[in-house]
Amino acid sequence: MNALRHTISLVSLGTFQLVRRTRGPHARGFLLGTGLGLASFSAVTYAHSAEAVNPKVNGVQMDTSRFMAEPITDSKALLGDKENMRHRMEILIMEIQAEFCRALEAEENCGQKFKVDRWERPEGGGGITCVLQDGDVFEKAGVNISVVTGSLPPAAVQQMRARGKNLKEGTSLPFFASGVSAVIHPRNPHVPTIHFNYRYFEVETAKGEKQWWFGGGTDLTPYYLCEKDASHFHQTLKSACDEHDATYYPRFKKWCDDYFRIKHRNESRGIGGIFFDDIDSPNQTAAFNFVSSCARAVIPSYVPLVRKHKNREYGNNERQWQLLRRGRYVEFNLIYDRGTKFGLYTPGARYESILMSLPLHARWEYMHEPKSQSEEGKLMKVLKNPKDWV
Repeated sequence: MNALRHTISLVSLGTFQLVRRTRGPHARGFLLGTGLGLASFSAVTYAHSAEAVNPKVNGVQMDTSRFMAEPITDSKALLGDKENMRHRMEILIMEIQAEFCRALEAEENCGQKFKVDRWERPEGGGGITCVLQDGDVFEKAGVNISVVTGSLPPAAVQQMRARGKNLKEGTSLPFFASGVSAVIHPRNPHVPTIHFNYRYFEVETAKGEKQWWFGGGTDLTPYYLCEKDASHFHQTLKSACDEHDATYYPRFKKWCDDYFRIKHRNESRGIGGIFFDDIDSPNQTAAFNFVSSCARAVIPSYVPLVRKHKNREYGNNERQWQLLRRGRYVEFNLIYDRGTKFGLYTPGARYESILMSLPLHARWEYMHEPKSQSEEGKLMKVLKNPKDWV
């Protein structure tokens, strides 16, 4: 039976990929009526399978069924000390993960769901990895949360010292880290890829002092440039920033343009967004509220773009260009991305979750250069020279 299901899924996916490259209403009707319907029926998914346990503390009940799985921290502990920033951040990222996953599932035409993998880390803490693969809208979508404790190895301490953290070199320091991270690789080349990450860190120094900070950001990687989409995306992020400080968006937009730069190619990974790190002012609550606003801006910034383009027709040329740009995405993540490096440095690292950001398919061609006046060339001009969108 498993072999039969696997065969049906492969046939359905092959039918899907062939038909998507065929321009015409009759072919599309066949696709939606048969191919992916079989794939959806045969796929095995564990989405929303965790049984919710809703404990009460002092008469207050936590509805854990609204999350993708049970929290990493015991629900009674989360309810018992809701002012603890560790607990506030964990509840926030659980909510963001569930809301985003369900928003993406709603865009799938044939009912594809996220597979939910709740895991524990022997060194302390754990996470929830949600992955949707081979959907008709999303080729690969991953939305992770992690809540981990342990000791920072010297390599990670050195990386933080390079950013100006006052940490003693050559020592292992107790730390706490929590965050939500997502990378969405759509099937249609006219739908952009999105990445976002929002995180909270605590590190205990050798003197027993606690340092804390927030970091994060959201950025967009289109394969074809639509200036209206770019303006909508950036305006949504700017509005979230402006609620807290009018200087945030211009500062963090430039930081994003500088950070997501493939230096050895002198081009950006995408059209940017916002990026920030080491936010520890004006106070912890204000910093948390700012991060919350940015995280909740993800759905309104991105889902309208998915809905706008997900059913657009495309051909083999557009698909091959998409795969080439995904190759650039892989280059950045494996060579420059600090989050990837931190994850790989951390003892007990869960490599499946760390490398979730990589696409199912990518392509590299030797010395590929699009024509300057082509649609691909128009994108490259912006990637070489980032511009203001709002």
